[in-house]
This record gives sequence, C-alpha cells and structure tokens, in this order.
Amino acid sequence: METLRTLIDRLAHNRPHNVYLIAPEPDLQLTFAQLQSDSQTLSNSFLGMGLKKGDSIALMLNNGYQTAKIFLGALYGGFTIVPLNVQAQPSHLSYILRQSNARIVFYSSQHRNKLEKSLSGLNQQISLFEVNIDSPENALCPDHKIFELPVLEEKDNGQLIYTSGTTGLPKGVLLTHGNLIAGGKNTVGGHQLTKMDRTLCVLPLYHINAQIVTLIAPLISAGSVVLPHRFSVACFWDLAIDYNCTWLSVVPTIVSYLLDRTNPCEGEKEWEYLRFARSASAPLAPVHHKSFEKKFKLPLIETMGLTETAAPILANPMPPETRKVGSPGRPYGNELKIVDQDGKKLSVGQTGEILVRGRNVMKCYHKAPEITQQHLQADGWLHTGDLAYQDSDGFFFITGRLGELIIKGGENISPREIEEVLCQHHAVLEAGAVGIFHEQYGEDIAVCVILKSGACCVEQGLDCCSDFSSCPMEKTEQICSVSLEIHKFCEKKLGEYKSPVFIKSVKDLPRGPSGKLQRRKLKRFFQKPEENISGPIT
Repeated sequence: METLRTLIDRLAHNRPHNVYLIAPEPDLQLTFAQLQSDSQTLSNSFLGMGLKKGDSIALMLNNGYQTAKIFLGALYGGFTIVPLNVQAQPSHLSYILRQSNARIVFYSSQHRNKLEKSLSGLNQQISLFEVNIDSPENALCPDHKIFELPVLEEKDNGQLIYTSGTTGLPKGVLLTHGNLIAGGKNTVGGHQLTKMDRTLCVLPLYHINAQIVTLIAPLISAGSVVLPHRFSVACFWDLAIDYNCTWLSVVPTIVSYLLDRTNPCEGEKEWEYLRFARSASAPLAPVHHKSFEKKFKLPLIETMGLTETAAPILANPMPPETRKVGSPGRPYGNELKIVDQDGKKLSVGQTGEILVRGRNVMKCYHKAPEITQQHLQADGWLHTGDLAYQDSDGFFFITGRLGELIIKGGENISPREIEEVLCQHHAVLEAGAVGIFHEQYGEDIAVCVILKSGACCVEQGLDCCSDFSSCPMEKTEQICSVSLEIHKFCEKKLGEYKSPVFIKSVKDLPRGPSGKLQRRKLKRFFQKPEENISGPIT
C-alpha cells in the first residue's frame, strides 16, 4: 500500500544523504532525510493547530524551496493540498477557497492584495501564513508536543486541484494518494527514469504537470529536481547545464520561445548529461518539434496528460524506438479507447472521443456528483473530451476537443489543423484559431498570431514589420501585406474554405498555467472586427 508518506520514508531510509531538491536562487539543497524530517515537523504543526486528516491546505505561492516542502509535507501528514493559480481572478480564488473548505492558506507577499480581495465576503475561518519561498527555515515553528500522525491509505485524498475554468467556474479534481503515485510511476516508466536522472522544473507547481512529472516522479525514481522560481529564456540552458540535468519538462510555448531566442550551442558550454526533453500539456506543432530536434540536437518526446488523470496518459517511446511527430504517443500505464457519440468503440483511423481508465484516474469532481457522473463511468472509464484517431501502430493523433471545433457551413474544422499550418510560415512563432459568428456559415475562422522576433513577411517585394500598429506599408481595405501573405499561405496549404477571414497580430496568446490555449478568451480579440489589423480578407 503506497502513499506519499511511505514513499518519502523509504527514500529517507535507503538514501538519506542523496539530494532530492535544488533551489538555485537561494542556493539550497534538500536531501531525502531532510525532506522526511521537515515533513514530519510540518505535519506535527498542522495537527497542533487542530487540523485533522483530509483538511484542505491551500498554497498561493510561486515555485521555490518552501513551496515544494509545504506541498510534500502536507501530503505526508495526510492533509489535502489545494494549489491556487496565482494568475487566477479573485472571484475564482474566492470560489475555490469556499468550495474546498480551506483551513490554511500559505501565500507570498506579492500575492497578498489578491488574496485579501479573494477572502472578502467569505464566511469561514481561514488561517493565513506569509511565506518566504527562499527561506531555509521551516514555514511553521515546530510544535514541541508530538502528535501521532493519522494512518494513510492509497484511497485517501491527496490533492484537490481546480481546472482553469475557461468555460465557467473551475471544477475541483480530487486525486488520491494512489492517483498521485500512479501518475508518477507512469512518468518514470514511460521515460525510463532512474536514480541518476535529474530534471529541471520551470512549470508552475500549481499545475498538475509540474506536480506529478517533475516533483513526484523523481520521488518514484529516487532522482532529483532543480526548481528555479520560474521559466526564463535567458537562464534555461544555463540551469540545465550547470546543474547536470538529464531531462527537461517543457510545454509548446516554451519550445517556441527557445527556438526563437536561444542557441545553447554557442560559447564554451555544451551539455554532457542531457538526454531528452519532454513536451506536454498542449499540442506541439510538428514544425516546432522538428526544428527543436534539429537546432538543439536533443530528442523531444511528446506526451499527453490531464488534470483528471494525474498527468500522463500517452507517451512516445524513448529512443531508439520509433517516435511519431504529431502524435503524443501510445498509452502507458492506463487503457485508452476511442468511441463515437453513442459510446461505441471505433476502429483504426476513425475519429472520436478518447476515454481513459487506470489507477491514475481521479476519484471524482469535488462536491459535484452530477458532473462526475457525466464524465466518469461506473466501470472507471473517464470521458476526456479530446478528439483523436489511432493509427495501425497504436499511436494516437489528437484532432481537437469537443466544443472547440469550428463548424463552418455544417463542416467540422479543427483549430489545431489551422494552427499547425500557420506555424509552418517562416514569420509565425505561435498561432491560435477560433470560430467567430457568420450569418451565412454559422461560424467562420479567425486567427491570432505571434510573429517571431525581427520577422518580416514579403508580399510582392514589399516588406512589412511585425509591429502592425506602426506598419509603414500602404494597406488596401485595411489588409496589411503581412496578413495577406499569411492568408495566401493558408489558402495554398488548407484551401480557401479552411483559411482564416481575420488575422490579428498579438504579443501573447491567452494561455492557462500549463500553456494550454484558452479559446474563450481568444475570441475576445474578434468581438469588434473593425478593429482587427485585417478586415475580412476577400
């Protein structure tokens, strides 16, 4: 019977002096023995405050030494962790704190104002503790009275993590200790991780990817993790090389930034230990996948996971086995099938919804039995909402999500198909496609693009800078030569019917903490079409 406590205890016994965590900014390290000792101290403090097994403890913290210790320490004691997205609106945070019945909130000083707004109007007793995430000391003073820790089982609640809430109020995904361990094991097995492996965690610890893949998986493999405060283009490769990381966990947005702005092959530094990078949380454009491997000479393993499945459900095999660009891989550690609207299993090559079943699948949606029943079948199959087909080799290819398809004149068009084509254009760094209202077709296609730094598009010998607001070139019917060239590029690749009628240049695309595109917010760019950089392209 495995829990986070038995896992940490075993590591502390077998490898007490092995380094588990490295925090670069304060230059601190944490061994397995220290992790066990600090987890026991923290758990004892919680019990001394009157908390009971299963009580919710919320974290409103950026990545840091103390963040990881509090996260794992609370799990060790049998309490339920509630990670708060520091970018969320106060109204959503207020809802989460109320719905989770949070007893404690640990927060950083920079988030105090937002937290106070979130707490206003809440009629519940919540203890607040300000934390310096770089402090070497424990977040709470040790209680001199020793309490007996509650018995823990795999079925006990471990984490209550809320989805992004792009389609309304966020849903609370309740994960047990068994779910968390299973997610970590799927990562370790899928990537063949050992005690010699060390990862770089630059994704936020309030997201499932960072929690399972880069915090819990190294506990399973007895490896280690380097945990800087945040992702930095300028520091990314230096951190990976200086701390002898063997693998990297990234998302497609980070892949885009690294391709556009860095070249670690320049200078004296080169990696001796790095053996692969892992991309998940959002679809990876095939052109970026190929460009990354060509530029950095490092295998990029595309995978796929969900909050509801404690991260990984699909993974490409490790080299030298065959990987397929454009696919997040084959099932690992769980069962997957593709079904039609009636729940009938589909054959190879047929597109339908992915269902998944395994030990990593969530317990339920918190306090939402009806929603749980809609998504989680009695026999354990979870409806993911992702659309895909499977090829004859067992690889899954994602085509979109239910509710995100653009329905133009009755034809279903996948936004991902358009985005992948746009990313093939030499000037486009990232792209997001959505459906917008059209009187005749019902919906038509609009896209936002981020242009590469210093990129210029050429249309019939005319150059146009990436700053559309100050574009010096003459425009006809509000059509900038850049958008016209991109439109013609899409027509050539996709055909006129699937090509966008609006193209807008933006500095950033609205994404959640995992890097997943938030299409509901993306549509706001097109609420007033007359303000777009290109009027309707005709």
